[in-house]
Amino acid sequence: MRKFIAFFKKNYNSRVFIILYSFLFVIILYFLSHSLILTNYKCPFKSLFNIYCAGCGATRMFVSIYKLEFYQAFRYNPLIFIYLILMIIYVIYCFIKYKRIKIPNYKVIILLIVLMIVFMILRNIETFSYLKPTKI
Repeated sequence: MRKFIAFFKKNYNSRVFIILYSFLFVIILYFLSHSLILTNYKCPFKSLFNIYCAGCGATRMFVSIYKLEFYQAFRYNPLIFIYLILMIIYVIYCFIKYKRIKIPNYKVIILLIVLMIVFMILRNIETFSYLKPTKI
């Protein structure tokens, strides 16, 4: 028990950060699942330019994950779904190896942004229509 308390005191800031953001994430998912945020929401990018952005379908994806409908979540936005899985793996890896979350290298962040731009372009080409947010 003393080791646990000592470890918690040593890493207090990161623990509080994780607890607060986890709590915030659960609250947001609760509100999303009860359609308090989803009422008449239109994507501004889709409304202005009539094309799907890289984030279109992400809100419905999180609601589907909350309802444990993982395939439907993947269909709404496959890129964000894969990013979410990779982020969870990265956070677990950082906690095991470094005992804290490390900010990824700027090259990794640039690569993720380029992938998002390519994904946005592809999902608006008719050949890749399966990348559009769809309800099954």
